Amino acid sequence: MKNEIENRPWGKFEILLDEPSVKVKRITVNPGQQLSYQSHEHRSETWTVIQGMAGYTLDGRDGVIKSKDTLYIPQGAKHRIRNINTVQNNMDMIFIEVQHSDRGIFDESDITRYEDDYNRE
Repeated sequence: MKNEIENRPWGKFEILLDEPSVKVKRITVNPGQQLSYQSHEHRSETWTVIQGMAGYTLDGRDGVIKSKDTLYIPQGAKHRIRNINTVQNNMDMIFIEVQHSDRGIFDESDITRYEDDYNRE
């Protein structure tokens, strides 16, 4: 069975695994794009970059994650990831996101957005 790809304004994602307490996504971020600055009440996340370089913000602190690097996002932490590759080199940034939730809540209802380039709430 082929996993469905969901397009977003910043890129796309594919769900690789969806179980009661864990969800795994392969996320592609277009050059120069970023996800919203957000937090989750019911889940933590681990990001592993598999292509390109990512800039991130975690509770107000900025950093960089290179290919093969991993970053843990605690439950409730404000976070954002962005593709810091330039539009000119046209390189997507791809990372694997592993979400963990004791309550099995992984949907949009568990997203609190603080900043969003695409005017989503």
